[in-house]
Amino acid sequence: MREKLVRRLADGRLLLQDGPIDLIIEAVGESARAYGAAAQRFDTILDALCSELPLLRTPAREDSAPQGAVARRMWNAVLPFSRDRFITPMAAVAGSVAEEVLAAMTETAALRRAYVNDGGDIAVFLAPGECLRIGLVDRPDRPSLFGSVELRADQPARGIATSGWRGRSFSLGIADAVTVLADCASGADAAATLIANAVDIPGHPAITRRPAIDLDPQSDLQDRLVTVAVDGLDAVEINTALAAGCRVAEDFLGRGLIRAAALHLAGETRTVDGAALLRAA
Repeated sequence: MREKLVRRLADGRLLLQDGPIDLIIEAVGESARAYGAAAQRFDTILDALCSELPLLRTPAREDSAPQGAVARRMWNAVLPFSRDRFITPMAAVAGSVAEEVLAAMTETAALRRAYVNDGGDIAVFLAPGECLRIGLVDRPDRPSLFGSVELRADQPARGIATSGWRGRSFSLGIADAVTVLADCASGADAAATLIANAVDIPGHPAITRRPAIDLDPQSDLQDRLVTVAVDGLDAVEINTALAAGCRVAEDFLGRGLIRAAALHLAGETRTVDGAALLRAA
């Protein structure tokens, strides 16, 4: 039987762990009630997701909606992207879990502000007049802040997510990290995945790829080639790859699917920022 962990950290935040899901939660207001609601809702999330994994690992279609609450969040998040790109609901799993737990908290407790951080994919709640500053990293494998974003109650962004080949999930592209702000965490998660996939130079000999199924037989990417190493790229190649990702980010921004994105590769950064939300460190 899996061992679940529910623990208050020294700084007062709440840690929830179950299998691959690892949440850090902070609430300001009726925090004890909020943390109780978070732990209760978290208790059944992984089992519910596992019961629908075959469907969640297949490309999202309008006629194949899952049943569970978190699974439906995942499906709804990726569906706007699915018409012209390969994407499964698993691309939004972390953001959707964060959203679901945050919703349980806000429905139960009176809060001023709160966030649920699922491995860097963050769902945020802000009462009127509140704000929250979040640091941004350019390498998930060795985090160092390159800038920050201040989310305010009078702005729509409530979700932030990061994807890239150096992170915990597979990527079809070569971005070290792509961070996206969107109206919800699940949407940010899906968009970050696709923008990171687009930061690429197909067929380049300095990029090593392997079928995802060789690295994880359960991967939703199956035999698609995922990046496992990127050797030296010159300035022109870095710019070419980042420009490809920016085109996708600009498309998503124009369609109202994201609010901003920061793309990182080999020490270079590009931003697509409709409301100047991102700030340099």
